Amino acid sequence: MTLTAILVLAAGTYVIRLSGPLLRDRLKLSDRVKLLMSTSATVLLFALVATSTLTKGQGFAGLALPIGVVVGGIAAWRKAPFVVVVVLAAATTAGLRFLGVS
Repeated sequence: MTLTAILVLAAGTYVIRLSGPLLRDRLKLSDRVKLLMSTSATVLLFALVATSTLTKGQGFAGLALPIGVVVGGIAAWRKAPFVVVVVLAAATTAGLRFLGVS
């Protein structure tokens, strides 16, 4: 039963991945649909960041983590290298937690 499920899922995954290159030239999307898809991807990413930043378990994550994410976001917006963005965000969060800001 488990092997069958794995094979079905593998085949489904392969078909989904193969459908992109095969249907790319056959489907014509309107500009409105393209804009909607682009916007929805951005909204989905923002929602994921907000959820993982503001919540921990069933409650609020505290102020240190959102402030660290904001610092990292500002560094990314200023086009800092990725390593610098990650280090600034982590150092800010760790520093605030060290100072007692949870």
